[in-house]
Amino acid sequence: MKNKKILVGITGGIAAYKICSLIGKLIKAGADVKVVMSPAGAKFVTPLTFQALTNHAVYVDMWEIINKEEVEHISLAKWADLFVLAPASANTLGKLANGLCDNLLTTVITALPAKTKILVAPAMNTEMYNNPTVQKNIKTLQGLKKYIFIDTRIGVLACRDKGAGKIADNETIFAAIDKLLK
Repeated sequence: MKNKKILVGITGGIAAYKICSLIGKLIKAGADVKVVMSPAGAKFVTPLTFQALTNHAVYVDMWEIINKEEVEHISLAKWADLFVLAPASANTLGKLANGLCDNLLTTVITALPAKTKILVAPAMNTEMYNNPTVQKNIKTLQGLKKYIFIDTRIGVLACRDKGAGKIADNETIFAAIDKLLK
């Protein structure tokens, strides 16, 4: 994983806090990590947290120019060896499955070169996860071969419901990242 460039996309969901320790593990393994967040993701964990962890600016707002010399959604997409979407919300999965690019995160993912894989770790309420529309969107993305999904876990969710939809543990996500980068 040494010197690999990993772009982590964080969407809206309580599981966003778990990605802090995943990023720490990636950096300890020698990866260079940048973060792009959906506006909803930035409501759960602040961009400042991820900036402190990565030593890079965190990208949230499509209209806020951080690097004036580059078209950011294109330069970020070209920079990454791998894109990790964790947690992946039902909303973002639906946007991606239908080609919608209404925020910086979805725009960057859509701009990724054909060779760049996207590792997806969904996280949401059980009813949302099992919703036929969400499952259809997941199947659509899986059919593109560019998207590699990590199964959710079954357990007690933040809302106290029990069932599928719990984000995979960081060890599982880390192992999948390591495998894709080899």
